[in-house]
Amino acid sequence: MNNKKLPGIPFVLSGPSGCGKGTIVKELLKKYPDTFALSVSATTRAPRVGEVDGVHYYFITREEFEHRIDDQQILEYTSYCGNYYGTPKKELYERTVSGINVILEIEVEGAMNVRRLCPEAVLIYVLPPDAETLEARLRGRGTNTEEDIANRLATAREEIRCLPDYDYIVINENDGAEAAADEIVNIIASEQHKVSRNLENAIHFFDN
Repeated sequence: MNNKKLPGIPFVLSGPSGCGKGTIVKELLKKYPDTFALSVSATTRAPRVGEVDGVHYYFITREEFEHRIDDQQILEYTSYCGNYYGTPKKELYERTVSGINVILEIEVEGAMNVRRLCPEAVLIYVLPPDAETLEARLRGRGTNTEEDIANRLATAREEIRCLPDYDYIVINENDGAEAAADEIVNIIASEQHKVSRNLENAIHFFDN
């Protein structure tokens, strides 16, 4: 897909735990490394073993994070277990201007903040084929307790209520992450060619 002459698009990828978002993101980055990039979040938590600053997260102090909030340098953020997590605006802007489509793999709460603060973003919700498949995938991990599985399924039911606020739904079939990634590529390509995104350039077509 050659979109280098078009601005990139920031797009949110949400979905219940077990839907396969992470695998889809890996497919997008593997097949289209020049046109897709994963947004790197900033956080106030300490790095874990093996994590690299600027790759896994931008690790900053709480004071610096709150300064960036006050200075409107953070697009959206949340607090979890006493630490902040958020999306830096600067990197998002620079990448999309250069033609890169930036993936924000975030949950529904963050997605709604993006919808409000960044209306040009595209919101995509990933679903498994059915609820039974979702539960089977969670159990198949072998790392979740029964209580954890129940909580994740309950969260998924709550999140479904927010679907009308999303732009697209992509079904991630069993062993279908590559197909789901291709669907997302087609969605973003269509969005990049919308008149509403290109009108300003088009009306100046004969100006030169």
